[in-house]
Amino acid sequence: MRGSLDKFNRLVDALQELPTIGKKSATRLAYYMAIQNSFAGIKIAHAIEDALGSLKKCSSCGGMSEDELCFICCDESRDNTLLCIVENAKDILLLEENGLFEGKYFVLESLEELSIYHLVKMVENGISEIIFALTPSIANDAVILYIEDKLNAFDVHFSKIAQGVPTGVSLENIDILSLTRALEDRVRV
Repeated sequence: MRGSLDKFNRLVDALQELPTIGKKSATRLAYYMAIQNSFAGIKIAHAIEDALGSLKKCSSCGGMSEDELCFICCDESRDNTLLCIVENAKDILLLEENGLFEGKYFVLESLEELSIYHLVKMVENGISEIIFALTPSIANDAVILYIEDKLNAFDVHFSKIAQGVPTGVSLENIDILSLTRALEDRVRV
């Protein structure tokens, strides 16, 4: 069909696959990148290509990195006795952006034996406190109990972020004051 907008529609469809982007927003973004400011569209395309080609998981904590180890795991000034367990690498970025934590991290995307095995190895290397910075929920309370059980042979203290964070809300949707208070007022579990 002459005059078809197949390529534009494919761009809209691709943008709709992003979280929180609906049809209207995707159409607006596609129009902006393709028609109003094609330089911005090209810049975004190159940034996506570069990120996809160079970003990977840190082999130690599971956070985002461009190298084998992330900048946090390589930083010798961090407190190696504190370990903050988070649900995903985005949570690390949030905590780091606001300077809320000076220890190391562990991304717990699943309870696979490999992850637990790696967590045990980290604890063996001198961790004295584990802080659970997980979204408050019954499922995550079960995860905390599971990890505590797996690490009960070690002399490690457990705490979790305080209940200033609403149940079922992810960390990225919490205002910084609530997140700061939740981390500062964490409680032992």
